[in-house]
Amino acid sequence: MLQRLVQLLPPRVRAFLRRIPPLVALYRALRQGRLTRERYVFAALAVAAIAIGIATADDTRGLAPSGALVLIVLGGGLLLRVRSLVALLCVVVAMVCYDAWRHVAAIGPGIVATLTITAVLALTLARTRQQLGVQGLRGDSMLLELRDRLRRQGEMPELPEGWGAQVVMLQAGGSSFGGDFVVSTLEGDTLEVALVDVSGKGTDAGTRALMLSGAFGGLLGSLQPDRFLPACNVYLQKQRWDEGFVTAVHVVVDLATGDYTVGSAGHPPAVQFDAGSGAWQVSPAKGVVLGVVPDLHCVPEHGRLRPGDALMLYTDGLVESPGSDLDAGIDRLLGEAERLVPQGFGKGARELVETMAATRDDDCALVLIWRK
Repeated sequence: MLQRLVQLLPPRVRAFLRRIPPLVALYRALRQGRLTRERYVFAALAVAAIAIGIATADDTRGLAPSGALVLIVLGGGLLLRVRSLVALLCVVVAMVCYDAWRHVAAIGPGIVATLTITAVLALTLARTRQQLGVQGLRGDSMLLELRDRLRRQGEMPELPEGWGAQVVMLQAGGSSFGGDFVVSTLEGDTLEVALVDVSGKGTDAGTRALMLSGAFGGLLGSLQPDRFLPACNVYLQKQRWDEGFVTAVHVVVDLATGDYTVGSAGHPPAVQFDAGSGAWQVSPAKGVVLGVVPDLHCVPEHGRLRPGDALMLYTDGLVESPGSDLDAGIDRLLGEAERLVPQGFGKGARELVETMAATRDDDCALVLIWRK
C-alpha cells in the first residue's frame, strides 16, 4: 500500500525526496517494500510530515498550517524507538527548512520553539519506552493491568452468613499506586488476612508493593498461620533491599467459633470492638519489622469475636503525623471509630478513612472484620 502511495506522489515530490539525504533511505525502503512494523509506522509518519510540509509551502489560504508537524513529532515519540524517531526528526527539520526556503509566513521562532520542545519530550518518552522494552502505549496498559491485579488481590472473599468485612484504601496524592496492600484467603471456615505497609508512598512504594503482593499472596494459606510472617521475613531478607522497611499485620479468624489470632511485625496494633462493653481494645501483639533481622519472633494475641464485635486493622498513614505521638493518633482513630457502631461498620468505614486521611499526605488503608 505504501509503495502505491509513493507512486501517487507528484513527480516534483519524488524528485524532492531524492535530493534530501535523510529521506533517501525512506524513499528506497518504500520503493523496495523492506519494512518492518515499526518501519511502516515511521514511513507513514514521515510521508505525513512530507505531505504537510509541501502542502504548507503551496498553500495560500492557511488551510495546511505547519504546526501540524508537532503532532507528527508527538506521534513518533509515542510509537517509535529512539533511532527511528531521530530519523523522523530529520524529516521534520528538512520540511521546516523547505518551508522556510519557500518563505512560508507560518515558519517563525514560535513554531521552531514549539517543535524543539516537543522533540525533546518525544525523545525522552521514546528513550523511557525503549529501556522498558515496550512499544506504543503498552507500558501504560501494563501498569493499569498491574494496578487492577493489586486491587483484585485486595478484595475480601465472600464470607458466610453472620460475618462482614470491608477494605478501604486511599493512596497519597490521588495516585493509583501505593505502598499499602491487602491479601486474603478463605479456606473452609478459616479466614486469613494480611495488611502490609511498604515504607514510602505513592508510585515509588507502589512498585515494591506490586511485587510483594504476589509473593505474600502465594504464601498466605499455603503455610501454617504461625509461619506466615517468618516466611515473609525470609523472603525480604533474600531481596536485600535498601529502600526502607515493610510492616505487616496478620489475622486468622475461625468463622465457626469467632476465635482469632493476630500477629504483628512492626505494624500499628490492631483494635477490637467489644459489643459487651462498647469499647475498643488495643491488641498487645507485637514483633520486629520484616526484613531487618534473620529470625523473626512475633508475640501473637488470641481472642474471640462475639456477635456485634469487630476487628480493625489499619496502616500508620491513618494515625501517624510528624511531631505527634503514635498513641495520640490511635486515640483519635478510636474516637472517630465510635461513630461506626450506631450506623454500622460497613457504612461508615470509608468515611472514617477519609476523615483521618484529610490532614495527612500518606497512603492509608483500613480493614474491618465484624460479626453480625
